[in-house]
Amino acid sequence: MFLWAVCFPLIVAGIAYAPHLTFATLRAFLAGAALVAMGLALGRPWPRGTRVWLALGGIGLGATSLGFLGMFMASEFVSPGIATVLANTQPLMAAVLATAVLGERLGLRGKAGLALGFAGIVLIAAPQLQAPAAGLFGLGIAYILLAAVGITVSNVLIRALADRTDPLMAMGLQMLIGGIPLMLGAVLFEDPLSVNFTPRFLLILFTLSLFGSSLAYWLWSEILRTTELNRANAFAFLVPGFGLAMGVAFFVETVGLLAGLGILATIAGVALTNADRPAPAPATGVK
Repeated sequence: MFLWAVCFPLIVAGIAYAPHLTFATLRAFLAGAALVAMGLALGRPWPRGTRVWLALGGIGLGATSLGFLGMFMASEFVSPGIATVLANTQPLMAAVLATAVLGERLGLRGKAGLALGFAGIVLIAAPQLQAPAAGLFGLGIAYILLAAVGITVSNVLIRALADRTDPLMAMGLQMLIGGIPLMLGAVLFEDPLSVNFTPRFLLILFTLSLFGSSLAYWLWSEILRTTELNRANAFAFLVPGFGLAMGVAFFVETVGLLAGLGILATIAGVALTNADRPAPAPATGVK
């Protein structure tokens, strides 16, 4: 969770050296290639089966294409700490998806938690929505929510694939698959040759790709092999705290009263929702 919290500040720092989609494409391909190369070196098996590959495609489009698109584009409009908080409300969405796909049911406390989490998001957004740049802030929120939706769907698919394919190969291949739409967007709407490959940018790119993506997603997929998604997702509560701490420390970011209350309400809402779950149904296998 700390590795994921580091990602948004690194994205903000790297945008000065590369266009948004080009930067996202480099991250996806570098991270994916590193995992696949490691998997091949260790003799890990390639995924097999049409449904497995379709699931990998869904993970790539959700976690990498939509997830990276949302976070990289939002970096221009929303401050790092607040963006990290909003992006990591995806357990709220996962609770809804788990009801529809995994058959999990929320009790009264869980439903109250969802309402509290939504109220927290409103409180966080309220001060900046009233500012002169409200339109741009709203666009940034839209990008972040797009990323959160993609990550939510991909998490369900990662859990479904837990025992069906090697995690190193699966996470590497989904990043390579998800990087293709990002690359097409970069070619169509940006100038990929305008990247300024300074030592600082290379450090940012390699840290973001190898630690914030390769290592983080490999650890996450390993966790979901033995842990229910809802239990593992509860640890996302740590990400906003890490993100805000880095926002205050490195971006001179301040958190007002409303935003502070909203952050507390969102975290409490996610915790309340996850605390009120019955035993999760077994993961749905993808053959």
